[in-house]
Amino acid sequence: MCFGRKRLRIGTRGSALALCQAAWVGERLKDLFPGLEVEYITIKTKGDKILDVPLATVGGKGLFVKEIEEALLAGRIDCAVHSVKDIPTETHEALEIAAYPEREDPRDVLVARRVSCFQDLPPGARIGTSSLRRRAQVLHLRPDLQVIPIRGNLDTRLKKLEKEALDGILLAAAGIRRMGLTSTITEILPPDRFIPAVGQGALGVEVRKDDPKVQEMIRRLDHPETRICVEAERAFLRRLAGGCQVPLGAYARLDGRTLILVGMVSDVGGRPLWSDRIHGPIHSPETLGRELAERILEAGALSILQRLLGGGLQGEPP
Repeated sequence: MCFGRKRLRIGTRGSALALCQAAWVGERLKDLFPGLEVEYITIKTKGDKILDVPLATVGGKGLFVKEIEEALLAGRIDCAVHSVKDIPTETHEALEIAAYPEREDPRDVLVARRVSCFQDLPPGARIGTSSLRRRAQVLHLRPDLQVIPIRGNLDTRLKKLEKEALDGILLAAAGIRRMGLTSTITEILPPDRFIPAVGQGALGVEVRKDDPKVQEMIRRLDHPETRICVEAERAFLRRLAGGCQVPLGAYARLDGRTLILVGMVSDVGGRPLWSDRIHGPIHSPETLGRELAERILEAGALSILQRLLGGGLQGEPP
């Protein structure tokens, strides 16, 4: 058995999508290390327990990872599988993201009942989303629409489309694809115009720094192109000190040896909204992400962020 491991305990949230993601990681590891036994340990996080209010009103960081990281630190699990968009930009000093496996589709999608695309939604149409970022971009593009807050796992939100008489809901393409529900998609929204969440569609596999055998196993899953893009997006987020209380997004892609990054910050009502793009060499993704954030701050987003974050963001780099 390579690396001296015969059994690996993977920590994950308990939703159907989270379990699907963890199982995908487990199967890749079993392919790489024949004979490896994988056990999935489900852990309920604070974000899973609070379902009756929007996440933006809860505040705090790590709503969907804190309890899982605590289990990892305590040795109850050997690694953890997270959605990157749930991982705070500052992680525990004893932990690291050892792998970003190849990214799924990072885009947002519209699932609608009576129309074939976003622009065909009639004035006053009711659109469901739990994301401030999606809400802001919907209202920026179509201020005539109503945005209805909805929470719950993927299956629950899809059911609410009918139960709450919504005209459409916005979801991440990655979750839809991983769950085999591609047929429900009405329209895939272009990421340069409807900018995704930081890290959307990507997974991060977290390990303890003092466990080199597991580290080396998990690093075999790392996808260099995904890591470059995720690091650029997370650097953008880190500079803006954002979380679920701030409508912001970023999307990076590679064009040969060039890294292209777009980002946005908005007021919760969609206006004003600042967006910009930057490109540079692939060997400095964090520098590029930070530079794009500075551009958007200088364009006017600083005042909005200071208000939304209660003055927690400074005009000068920390």
